Amino acid sequence: MRGADERSGALFSYVDLEAPVGQDDPLRTIRTIVNDALAALAGDFSALYSRMGRPSIPPEKLLRAMLLQAFYSIRSERQLMERLEFDLLFRWFVGIGVDDAAWDHSTFSKNRDRLLEGDIAAKLLRAVLAQPRIKRLLSTDHFSVDGTLIEAWASMKSFKPKDGDEPPVDGGRNRETDFHGQKRSNDTHASTTDPEARLYRKGPGKEAKLCFMGHALMENRNGLLVDACRTRANGHAERIAALHMIEPRADRAQAITVGADKAYDAEDFVNELRSMKASPHIAQNTNGRSSAIDGRTTRHAGYAVSQRIRKRIEEAFGWMKTIGGQEKTKFQGCDRVGWAFTFTAAAYNLARLPKLLTTPA
Repeated sequence: MRGADERSGALFSYVDLEAPVGQDDPLRTIRTIVNDALAALAGDFSALYSRMGRPSIPPEKLLRAMLLQAFYSIRSERQLMERLEFDLLFRWFVGIGVDDAAWDHSTFSKNRDRLLEGDIAAKLLRAVLAQPRIKRLLSTDHFSVDGTLIEAWASMKSFKPKDGDEPPVDGGRNRETDFHGQKRSNDTHASTTDPEARLYRKGPGKEAKLCFMGHALMENRNGLLVDACRTRANGHAERIAALHMIEPRADRAQAITVGADKAYDAEDFVNELRSMKASPHIAQNTNGRSSAIDGRTTRHAGYAVSQRIRKRIEEAFGWMKTIGGQEKTKFQGCDRVGWAFTFTAAAYNLARLPKLLTTPA
């Protein structure tokens, strides 16, 4: 029998937000972990807000909404607020009622920017990993490090001479531009859209882009990111950022290992690691030069293991770029780009934890 196409619904409806969410939904585990981490950051949140004035959007709800934006590849705050308006799963995860109105996207963005001041992204990453049931998943002895390019939210047309000596052109707002024959470098040019972005090419034969560099430190047991940061794009940034992330973990009685690719095969970097009691399990770069890694390192079986596992950090970068939206950042300036990169690293860990926590040790 064909059902009737009734257009009028019930006048009143009672909805339990817990009911539509399956008991085996990964978001249940993620929400529990996130709530515990946010509770640990309550003091940091209080320090960012005044005790007087109108209540703002709670930072806990802001961060839970931003995690959903990373998990579901939502492009903008406007789309996130639209999804929050009708999606019961989103309302349940964020913690707002069925009858509560979603926030205005501009209000959401303004309140989100407040979290930049307290370095909340890095603190959230640490608070998640500090929980006892997650801490047991981490290796404290074996790590891998790598960096990746984050394309800036600026076009090559915005890369103009710093002295303003540019010939006048016609063509309106999005004019035609021919760069052939022009010498363009970071010393003489800067982007008018994002002055902190730098022109950089990934390798010989690759196109130059305006970008930043994101760096991550991964523990080798389960491939979770234990630290992340952002630098301006240049040839030395990867090694400097790596030492910055490794140093707090190398200041121990027990030696650690650090896996990395050929870009880190530099004598000064290797010597710095050894001075910190960190074994440099770095891929040898013998392309027209001698490697700083010799038989003292390569003869050990652990070197081959580190070289195999270190490639898993590319899986993290792949998720952060394709799912988390870090292929091309939507923010301008070093601080905002770095905050978003670190927050997405925390989101990557959270996306993997439900499966890791249910897998027998």
